[in-house]
Amino acid sequence: MSTPPPAALDRAFAALADPTRRAILTLLLEDDMAVTDVAEPFEMSLAAISKHLAVLAEAGLISQEKRGRVKWCKLEPDALRPASIWMQGFGQFEPVNLDAFERFLATELAELPPEAP
Repeated sequence: MSTPPPAALDRAFAALADPTRRAILTLLLEDDMAVTDVAEPFEMSLAAISKHLAVLAEAGLISQEKRGRVKWCKLEPDALRPASIWMQGFGQFEPVNLDAFERFLATELAELPPEAP
């Protein structure tokens, strides 16, 4: 397994450090979006959103493309893979089997005594 260059990880983690940028990535999970549509849910200027988008693009987490007069943003699907692989190397970020976790919770909750009124 190859290790991503430290600068690439630095850019990815720096981009992810900001909650606005994480929210933008969540929006782009749905579909490609025009910059103006990305900006709509945020209470900040279009210029500020553009700066956030530039940071995400510099980190390789999104790409931007001009279509006519509109600039579109697209999530890069494999962009977080190097950061994920790096974190898994610590052994404490193992993938969670959600089905097994749900069964565990159901068993644990079934064993709890009912709450008194």
